[in-house]
Amino acid sequence: MTEVTKSPFGTMPDGQAIELYTLRNARGTSVAVTTYGARLVSFAREVNGTPVDIVLGYRSGADYLRDTTSMGGVVGRHANRIADGRVTIGGHTYQLEQNSGSHKQNHIHGGTHGLHYHLWTAEPVTDGVSLTAISPEGEGGYPGNLEATVTYRLTDDDALILSYRAVSDADTVCNLTNHAYFNLDGTAAPSVMEHTAEIFADEFTWADAESLPDGRILPVAGTPMDFTSPHRIGERIDADYDELRMAGGYDHNWVLRGDPAPAPYAHLKKAARVTSAQTGLALDCWTTQPGLQFYTANALGKSPLVGKGGAPYTRRSAFCLETQFFPNAFAHPHFPQPILREGEVWTAETVYRLSEI
Repeated sequence: MTEVTKSPFGTMPDGQAIELYTLRNARGTSVAVTTYGARLVSFAREVNGTPVDIVLGYRSGADYLRDTTSMGGVVGRHANRIADGRVTIGGHTYQLEQNSGSHKQNHIHGGTHGLHYHLWTAEPVTDGVSLTAISPEGEGGYPGNLEATVTYRLTDDDALILSYRAVSDADTVCNLTNHAYFNLDGTAAPSVMEHTAEIFADEFTWADAESLPDGRILPVAGTPMDFTSPHRIGERIDADYDELRMAGGYDHNWVLRGDPAPAPYAHLKKAARVTSAQTGLALDCWTTQPGLQFYTANALGKSPLVGKGGAPYTRRSAFCLETQFFPNAFAHPHFPQPILREGEVWTAETVYRLSEI
């Protein structure tokens, strides 16, 4: 059974306490989550007698308050980008905060007061911790009062289970994900370019220079986007290919095939598997969501903050596996739509399982 402990982690500007919850299973693998942004702070497993923490993060709540990279956060109400920050639901058009893009014309991650900037309330549960936050009507331009809950559970087979739930008192947008930055060589390792990745998708959504899908769903075959068999992340990342040039690396949405995950997670679909030959660790990602944003931290390193390992985080020193609805879905009705109707309950589940190759 997983042990759950609580410790202080700093204070909000208004004096409210930020807490850190640590989960530790029977084999000694541990996970830490903070109430600020429901952020994943660490995920550590022993390798040859030494704990290896695979999640980039900071040493204190004060550092997370200064973070601008969504480090480890549960982002929303809408993870990823919306063109011009405009959404139409039930014939009503809403203008969301414009906080992304070359001219700050688009919307990303719920805006500058998104859920990853909230102080969540926490309650220990069996094998984990459940966190809840309220996004009030009008925050970021969104309609309705949204109550979001995410529960982190750590199993004895080193699976970190994220269970999401949300309700709203009006039709609104709901597309939550976790924005953890992973490095299977440890948080101080300088690169993930030697990691090997496999993505369980035959198609991706083509995106423009603003990382906005234009509606096309294209085959990965014959392109550097093809991870249907394992490839080194750095093998083709600088290829002369429009998608990689515009994004400065991988920062794209893959359309998941729906391959079932192994038991007891067969209700989920396989999203990705990333491995490191250096540590011998493997990270599997399984989800209920239709898409996966695979991001190689192309913009990391612009922040002056130093990571918890004492080393600055640099460009391409991590990867993200953001399970999600497709970006910019409101502009493309044939995409799955991230709409939560009044009175309905939105749920999703994503598992990150850590093992040896």
